[in-house]
Amino acid sequence: MRNIFDPPAATAAPPPNEGGRDVIDDPNKDEPAKACSVRPKRIERMLHAENELENIIPWHFRPGDAYHVFSYGNIDSIAYLRAILKQQPLEYLACQTFYLSTSHIEQLRKWMAAGLLGRVDFYVGEIFKYKYIDTYLALKDVIISSGGRVGILRSHAKVMAGFGPRFDFVAEGSANFNVNQRCEQMCITVDSDLARFYKEEVFDRLKIMNLDNYDNWTPFLLSRDDSI
Repeated sequence: MRNIFDPPAATAAPPPNEGGRDVIDDPNKDEPAKACSVRPKRIERMLHAENELENIIPWHFRPGDAYHVFSYGNIDSIAYLRAILKQQPLEYLACQTFYLSTSHIEQLRKWMAAGLLGRVDFYVGEIFKYKYIDTYLALKDVIISSGGRVGILRSHAKVMAGFGPRFDFVAEGSANFNVNQRCEQMCITVDSDLARFYKEEVFDRLKIMNLDNYDNWTPFLLSRDDSI
């Protein structure tokens, strides 16, 4: 029998998470994701057994619509970006996430090489300044090649604002780029004015903690001034 004053047995460190708590088994982890498509004066609700994002949101987004998704930790935010890039390439993307991994950076590199992503400005949490320097440098290598910047700041926001030939959008939610085994929500709003608000009033004005190699950085100039 172990003495209660003995030090506890060593356990493996939990994966990084925002709450700083140990990962526990979630009874909701196998629940299917749910989605709702919203339009003025009309709400269409969709409830499906499939967990895949492609099966619960439309394949073709329409200007003026907002798509709300609630999942049980099985959809990460890069999946929403992937769904948008299947519909159109993006001239410009501003993205903010607390955490991402090298696999996500490699995916961004491939999308840029394929011409699906143009200029990208990327913003991450301050944890990258202290714990994930290698990941930050890898991300910086990819993003600077597009003419963008990687900003480090005290942040808990998860937002994307993108501009493409068919529609502009904002994706706002709780999900990071990586999968987190907790309940998550995301709303994709297809609206040019909202996308411009986030780009011009939020992202372009962010005061970042790292100032390396960004002396000549200027906000991206969109190719059109009209709104869809």
